Amino acid sequence: MSPVVLFSFVIGYFALLLGVAWYTSRNSDNESFFIGNRNSNWMLVAFGMIGTSLSGVTFVSVPGGVGTGNFYYYQIVLGYLLGYMVIAFVLIPLYYRMNLTSIYTYLEKRFGINAHKAGAFFFILSRTVGATARLYLVISVLQIFIFNKLGIPFEATALVILVLILLYTFEGGVKTIIYTDTLQTTGMLVGLVVCIVVIVKALGTDFGGALTLMADKGYTKIFNWDVNSGSFAIKHIVGGMFIAIAMTGLDQEMMQKNISVKTLKDSQKNIMTFTAVLMFVNLLFLVLGGVLYLYAAKNGINVPPDDLFPTIALSDTFSGVIGVIFIIAIISALFPSVDGAITSLTSCYCIDILGINKQQGTEKGKKRTRLKVHFTFAAIFFLMVLLFKWINDKLIIDFILKFAGITYGPLLGLFSFGILTRRKLNDKLIWVACIAAPLLALGVDMLSNPAWYEAKLHISLPLLTEWSASTFNGYKIGNELILINGIFTFCGLWLISRKGSPSEGSLLAV
Repeated sequence: MSPVVLFSFVIGYFALLLGVAWYTSRNSDNESFFIGNRNSNWMLVAFGMIGTSLSGVTFVSVPGGVGTGNFYYYQIVLGYLLGYMVIAFVLIPLYYRMNLTSIYTYLEKRFGINAHKAGAFFFILSRTVGATARLYLVISVLQIFIFNKLGIPFEATALVILVLILLYTFEGGVKTIIYTDTLQTTGMLVGLVVCIVVIVKALGTDFGGALTLMADKGYTKIFNWDVNSGSFAIKHIVGGMFIAIAMTGLDQEMMQKNISVKTLKDSQKNIMTFTAVLMFVNLLFLVLGGVLYLYAAKNGINVPPDDLFPTIALSDTFSGVIGVIFIIAIISALFPSVDGAITSLTSCYCIDILGINKQQGTEKGKKRTRLKVHFTFAAIFFLMVLLFKWINDKLIIDFILKFAGITYGPLLGLFSFGILTRRKLNDKLIWVACIAAPLLALGVDMLSNPAWYEAKLHISLPLLTEWSASTFNGYKIGNELILINGIFTFCGLWLISRKGSPSEGSLLAV
């Protein structure tokens, strides 16, 4: 299909988002921006969170990973189920009981100001890098198949997309995003189903036949029982559990939407509904990956994993309709993760770093500060996208999970220490523990799997490879990295702690 036609659909889609944003942001204020006035409909929040959780990375990288990793990714998804149960029945009741706007306020109430700042810092670091990695991937796809053909440079594409995201988020915040995410999640899921149906038909078989062909190729294998593998089942399930707890339950972006729901009961229903749908949708993405690889093998297509889906969807083999559906779907997958990230980062910086909710001053002045922060994060996103373009890594989901394991570990350690113990911390030494733990975890991970770092950083680590062989004997740390990091943080916090009286934020005090 002509890139001009595809571009027209992109513009039309943006226009629809702007219309929804204008309608929902009328008479909005800072409370609307930060927590949606605490009257959000839980069903809309649950549905919209699907799009936020999946993102454009899931749309491209998860199917692309089936060729080398079969359905092993679903082990992580099974771990998510356990993690979301902890969120629903441990974390969310805590947040509601303490009436939090920013979840990192919990750390200040439990430990002090430095714990609060540390939690906010690691969230800002992790979410900024993770969201911009997702943004880079989708912009790259759009660039290759639309904007390069129109003579528009990558930098201009990235800038315009970020400006458009700003236009529909800077006023309404969470209140607007809940509705736009619902729209975008619908677009993504419809696109996913349609693409599967069309590609299965192109294979000359039905859905059952496609599953049989995938099974013959070994693609449908879910569990990996090789202990030394990075995708070993137990590691993936345990890692997935703690990834869910950290990246959803301890993440301001995700929890910001949950605590915008009217009641605790509704918020719990939101999480469990979201979990059920997410598990099914992730399975569909893996099925999509399987049929894509079957189609690629049949037609002699050989491209990098992250390029597989867009290459097939936008090829001349299919009608223009499938190309439009793919573009709308991938944009729909992208925006819930990016718009929510910018909004939550703005909220976190304003509330947790600047303390805007504690400041004296007019509502107008606070709004001006919030808008400045919002635009600043958009600028940072732009610079980070350019950095990812320079790195040019074609399997982004691998990088995101690794980075999450490093940066969310301190959050996991801080919250678990606060919830599971009554002990108090030496406020002055919190930063030492929270920085030392991820550095130690990074060192252990590099020693476990130097080949991964050699490939990503384009360097040679012969001495580290030798030490790895003698120390780990082939064992490679996978998604359990976040748990290891959290344990390191927990132990570090214990060393700088003392006995304390029962605290509101500790389960032992309940």
